Amino acid sequence: NQGLATLAFFGVGVNLVLFLTRVLGQNNAEAANNVSKWTGTVYIFSLVGAFLSDSYWGRYKTCAIFQVIFVIGLVSLSLSSYLFLIRPRDCGNQEMPCGSHSGLEITLFYLSIYLVALGNGGYQPNIATFGADQFDEDDPKEGHSKVAFFSYFYLALNLGSLFSNTILGYFEDEGMWALGFWVSAGSALAALVLFLAGTTRYRHFKPSGNPLSRFSQVLVAAIRKCSVDMPPDADDLYDIDGNDSSMNGNRKILHTNEFKFLDRAAYISTRDVEEQKKRTHSMWRLCPVTQVEEVKCVLRLLPIWLCTIIYSVVFTQMASLFVEQGAAMKTTVSNFRIPPASMSSFDILSVALFIFLYRRVLDPLVARIKKKGSRGLTELQRMGIGLVIAIMAMVSAGIVECYRLKHADKDCMHCEGSSSLSIFWQVPQYAFIGASEVFMYVGQLEFFNAQTPDGLKSFGSALCMTSISLGNYVSSLLVTMVMKISTEDHMPGWIPGNLNKGHLDWFYFLLAGLTTIDLIVYIASARWYKSIKLEGKTAENIDDQVSFKL
Repeated sequence: NQGLATLAFFGVGVNLVLFLTRVLGQNNAEAANNVSKWTGTVYIFSLVGAFLSDSYWGRYKTCAIFQVIFVIGLVSLSLSSYLFLIRPRDCGNQEMPCGSHSGLEITLFYLSIYLVALGNGGYQPNIATFGADQFDEDDPKEGHSKVAFFSYFYLALNLGSLFSNTILGYFEDEGMWALGFWVSAGSALAALVLFLAGTTRYRHFKPSGNPLSRFSQVLVAAIRKCSVDMPPDADDLYDIDGNDSSMNGNRKILHTNEFKFLDRAAYISTRDVEEQKKRTHSMWRLCPVTQVEEVKCVLRLLPIWLCTIIYSVVFTQMASLFVEQGAAMKTTVSNFRIPPASMSSFDILSVALFIFLYRRVLDPLVARIKKKGSRGLTELQRMGIGLVIAIMAMVSAGIVECYRLKHADKDCMHCEGSSSLSIFWQVPQYAFIGASEVFMYVGQLEFFNAQTPDGLKSFGSALCMTSISLGNYVSSLLVTMVMKISTEDHMPGWIPGNLNKGHLDWFYFLLAGLTTIDLIVYIASARWYKSIKLEGKTAENIDDQVSFKL
């Protein structure tokens, strides 16, 4: 299901920047910004899907509903492109731009792609968590399979996009946009049918209620008791039995010493004792320790999550500026033209290779070096390695751009293919991005799934996607700021319509510098982080799972 849905999504997303420039007539900077905003919106909608899943609908129902919206959006996009946008016929390739379009036609196009964004965004965080739900982590065999699941899930995601980046990318680059969009719509429909076919075999978990109200109750209760003297012993705080219905069957979270102010929400005052006797006590005055710890868990995750946003800025360049850079290079081998967007196939191949190397070689090797019975690299360590490789990717892209400019015709009118430097020099930057994804995004999926409370699992997956979302918005903001500053005094700017007159290499080096700063902040945050403590798990197992230290 994930492979087919990803094929459908990237059938639209991977060449969207070229569709905007060739079919809708936008310039490079405007198209790159619109792609970043659209991609960012996809991942913002993941929060909507996660909220509905954790609070009301459950993961299965949420996945089904948003996949239906996804299919509707793709069918609408295919129809609007075929009937209104691809005019004259066969336009939108490298040689023939399309004509002008009415405001209504443009509106219909944007409505369609944002329906695609809503459907895919709401579905994505829930399908990953729903898949993880099928494994019982308390069972040794299933627990091991659950860890492997996230790697293979991400591999399926990349294999699905491989077809989009190669076959569909080629047809769309040749101007067969409607065909590419119809194939995407068919793939999304097949994914939906396949998902529904497994309905009777799935394990289902009930939603836990609105997390916003639970969080608000803790904050209000803590503020109400801001002046009380707290007892030194956590045993004096209010807690409930593990089978209490108010926790919806979720596992208890043990007390931790961080964010002590919030412990006031679980302090039992004289008034609380009287209300408990009358069975009239309010959750807005007294909250159990597990509910307080839910809020603490989310607060502890925030610094780690914020540090992943800059990585997502690097990652999003693959769908925008990498494609524009590739289009300005030599894209022909003999008489065959390589679509610039299809170069992301090397990213996918790199993901497949490094997932195999990590699971079969690196992870067992690190586990053997560490103490007996330990796991390999922890999620936090892997995410740090991902940031290091991302820096290498940006440096590589910048060096390639320097050499591309040396071999470029700066006075060209139509500058696609204007440099004699082969597009295959982009392979290292795509390979570095792929390797970094295996460490960063797979590690992120595992980390947020493991470190969020039982009632917030979809929210944990949504955090990963929201990081990508904000990365796209930050990328758009950076491009806008760079162009505004670099075009002063009538200069062409770093990322002009004619890249041969700009300095895209400087932008890549700027991203490398920002990611280096982000890495330093991340290391400090990771060393500070304390894991969630669930009832029944030993401290040794917890430390081995999330520690940043080797």
